[in-house]
Order: sequence, then structure tokens, then C-alpha cells
Amino acid sequence: QVQLVESGGGLVQPGGSLRLSCAASGGMFSTYTMGWYRQAPGKQRELVARITPGGGTAIYVDSVKGRFTISRDNAKNTLYLQMSSLKPEDTAVYYCNTVVQGIWPWGQGTQVTVSS
Repeated sequence: QVQLVESGGGLVQPGGSLRLSCAASGGMFSTYTMGWYRQAPGKQRELVARITPGGGTAIYVDSVKGRFTISRDNAKNTLYLQMSSLKPEDTAVYYCNTVVQGIWPWGQGTQVTVSS
């Protein structure tokens, strides 16, 4: 069974930066389009960035475009999300998973809080 372990979250001031990591144990990580999702309190989980298996194409939701960068290292089975110019509305628990739902179980996520 694949396990997804997210890390790198924390408390940051508006305008700050964070780099999230997601380590996948087992599974065929390099064959899947992967995504970063987030869930804010009282809201549904949303997909904010996705990247193709080879890393050649990345797509972002408009609210993070130009501020977030998704990348992956298939040799390390690891997905990254570089976040900059963070805003209070970016506060959420961030998760990684395949874009096609239901393949792998969700990890515990990593909390990102943007506040002064």
C-alpha cells in the first residue's frame, strides 16, 4: 500500500515562502500525474497544482498562478510545491495525491498558516 507523507508546512507571514514536500513510498509514482491539493476550514478540498509524470507540464489554479511552482523528482518518489508571496487565503492543510482520484489513500497533510 502506498503511503504519502507531506511535510514542510508551518506558520509564515504574508509575503513569505514555504517549500512543501511529499514522499511516496512504493507504488508507481513516476507513472502518475500528481497534484497538490488544499483544504481550508469549512471548505472542500481543491486541486491547486498538477504535474505530468515526466514533469514537463504543470497546471495551476488561477489563485496560485505565478506564486506557486510544482515539481517532482521521480528518482526520489518526491513531489514538491514551492510557495511564495503567500497570502492569508492560502491558509489550509495541503495534501498531495494522484490527480485521478481513488488510487492512493490520502496522507495526513501539512498545515500552512499565513498570518501576521
